Amino acid sequence: MFADARKIAALAWPVLIGQLAIIAFGVIDTAMVGRYSAIDLAALGLGSSIYISVYIGLTGILTALQPIAAQLYGARRYGEIGEEVRQSLWLALVLTVIGFLILFFPGPILHVARVPDALHERTVAYLRILAFGLPAGLAFRIYSSISNAVGQPRLVMILQIGALLLKFPLNTWFIFGGLGVPPLGGPGCALASTLINWGLAVVGMLLLTRVDVFRPFAIFAHFCWPVWRRQAAQLRLGIPMGLSYLIEVTSYTFMALFISRFGTTTLAGHQIAGNIGAVLYMTPLSIGIASSTLVAQALGAHRPEAARTLSRHGIMMAVAIACCYGAIVLALRPIIIEGYTPDAQVVAAAMPLVLIVVCYHLFDALQITTAFVLRAYKVAVVPTVIYAIALWGVGLGGGYLLGFNVSGAIPEWLTGARGFWVANTTSLAIAGFGLLAYWRVVSKRYLRVQATGVVDSVGR
Repeated sequence: MFADARKIAALAWPVLIGQLAIIAFGVIDTAMVGRYSAIDLAALGLGSSIYISVYIGLTGILTALQPIAAQLYGARRYGEIGEEVRQSLWLALVLTVIGFLILFFPGPILHVARVPDALHERTVAYLRILAFGLPAGLAFRIYSSISNAVGQPRLVMILQIGALLLKFPLNTWFIFGGLGVPPLGGPGCALASTLINWGLAVVGMLLLTRVDVFRPFAIFAHFCWPVWRRQAAQLRLGIPMGLSYLIEVTSYTFMALFISRFGTTTLAGHQIAGNIGAVLYMTPLSIGIASSTLVAQALGAHRPEAARTLSRHGIMMAVAIACCYGAIVLALRPIIIEGYTPDAQVVAAAMPLVLIVVCYHLFDALQITTAFVLRAYKVAVVPTVIYAIALWGVGLGGGYLLGFNVSGAIPEWLTGARGFWVANTTSLAIAGFGLLAYWRVVSKRYLRVQATGVVDSVGR
């Protein structure tokens, strides 16, 4: 187990640093736009929630490249990896058109959300600028997927850290103005992000042609048109993956919208708990991505037993670290919360929610790591169904019943924001154990297929 843990850790830590850099983007935007104006800050919050939903849904589809390429890499079928990357670029072009239209013409979404007139103009400006950065964001996701697939996450991490270093000065320039540029407020941070995304995309594409590990793939050696068979294979895996990402995001987004009805103090406590959960989430996410790479490579090399062992050790590693994180949060809960706010009422609202986060994070680690392992097996449809039933049905539906005490018989300690968090934690437990049970079925099926293949070959 320790040998597998070292392999997983070697791939996971660069992913973790890169993910933390991405989180820092949002923190910088919020802090700097908040100093510009309250209206721009509100428009940023609304616009970013719309953009993130679109971006995660579309990039989730392209993430299908990672398990496909990792299996091909394990099988040493390098030429096919180049073909899959070229097909992903065509797919990204189609997805760009869809995403661009949604972001550049957000009127219908804003109308449904009943956005106040004071926010409408700033939100539209923010989204329209980000629309021009979407193609670059999708291209960079292809670069990160292929880099992770071949076990080179540091090539992604280095670029993400470099982007973070550029974010603050560009934000300062565009938000507050200077050197001939007028102050743009919230849309200014969108312009900074768009320029950075294009820089990342250009450098990423150049590295695909220059770095030795990518050269055997001959990605840009020749031009090719879309191959519908390969496109269909990527979409069969990518669409459910994109939907599962979207389900995760929207389940949390709608929970926040419902909790906002309980007042600003309760919502502030929820935001603290949610932020702590999001930071903790980055570690199992990184372990899941690393485990997925190693498992897919093992499957490509026709070593299903090794893939099953790696899967089990990756899941155990994520859960064990989650238990350690939970103990730390439990012990330091008052200190952690007071680091967010000096407001005694907000502290009181956050305290029980952060206690729930300890259990929440444990099940979150189980479900996300297992989900990524299943994607290495090219399995995504059943996990998406599990997500929908658990996160939307139990998490949001159950949270609504508990939080608003629909039946009138719910104990007071289980109503309000606590009801939503308890339901969400329960939904993650259901998703985690459901995905784990399904992984056992899938991995055993691979073992049987391998055993049958060996018998057949011996018989012949």
